[in-house]
Formats: sequence, structure tokens, C-alpha cells
Amino acid sequence: MKKRRTFIRTLGLTAAGVMLGGTARLRAQELTYQPENVKEVRKACYQFAMQYFHFCKTLVDALGEEKAFPIVRKAIFELSIDRSNKMRAHAEALGLEPVLANFRQVTDLARSGWDGWDPSLGGVFCPYAEVWLTYFDAHPWFKRFAPLFCDVIDTTNIENFTRTTSHRITKNLLWGDSECKREYFESEQVKQGKFTYDIHD
Repeated sequence: MKKRRTFIRTLGLTAAGVMLGGTARLRAQELTYQPENVKEVRKACYQFAMQYFHFCKTLVDALGEEKAFPIVRKAIFELSIDRSNKMRAHAEALGLEPVLANFRQVTDLARSGWDGWDPSLGGVFCPYAEVWLTYFDAHPWFKRFAPLFCDVIDTTNIENFTRTTSHRITKNLLWGDSECKREYFESEQVKQGKFTYDIHD
């Protein structure tokens, strides 16, 4: 038990989830994250966010905004398919149905970077948005590309993981809202294997 507590502290957690079927499932709502660990996770998120901006900028500089946009959208879609295939396989390996209710149990997102944030840490809730918002004034074209990532990745993750359910963002920090909000809904299109962003230009 002492070793388990030491392991949990190493992860930056002060409470853990329950043991089910020999697998430790950490429930985000039961966790308290250490601020220093949250800061470290967010540093990694900042680097990813910068990488995405520079990936987009390189394509926009080379091709122009209109030609770059569908290429970026396709790259995000392919990333999401790769990620959600792995999450779906992980769920199946754990004996979990690939349904919306189980998605957070197998998500590959570093949740502490979001769930561990509070205003005392500065910035905004989403570490990606925190970085991307800083580029908007100097690169107004990026106002179109930044929320594209959120929409394509989150929608496709859910569509491919569940193969029954779709998703839409209703509020986004990147749109100037004070928070991010989303809603999920059953989709006949998704049930037929047609995903929102599987677009062939």
C-alpha cells in the first residue's frame, strides 16, 4: 500500500480511483492534481500548440490560406482516426464498450493539463487556447485554423470511437467565449460509417 501511495504521489495525484477487474481506473472527478505537476503537463501542451501553429503557418506561407486549409483539416482528421483507433482498441482490451460514457476512461489526452488548472495558475483553462490566442493579433488568418483543430479532432475522436455518436462545439475560448462547451448526439450518418470531416477535396 505504501508503494502504491508513493506511485500516486509521483504522478502528482493526491487521490486515486478504484480498482476494477485488476485495472486501476483513475476517475478525473476524484483526483486532485499538484500545481507543479499540472504546470509541467501544460508546458508539454504549450509546445504542441506552438508546433500546430508553425505547421499551419508553413503551409499558409507556401500555399496561401485557401489551399492550406483543407490540407490542415485532412491532417487533423487523420491524426484523430489514428488516436481514436488506439483508444477504441484500448477500451476493447479492458472489456469496455466503445460508448461515450467510457471515452474518458481510455482517452489519451493528458487530462491533468485541463482538469488540474485553476485561475491561480494564470492563463486560461485550455493550454492550447492559451498559446493560440497569443498569435491572433499578428496572424489573423490563424483565427480560422485554431478552432478547426478543436472541432475536427474532438468530433472525429467521438465519431470513430463510438461509431454511433457525433459532437458539436457550442462555445469556445478561441471564439471569444469565456469557456468551452460541447454537446453530443446520436447520428445516423456516423452509424453508416460517414464521418463529418472525412472530406475529399
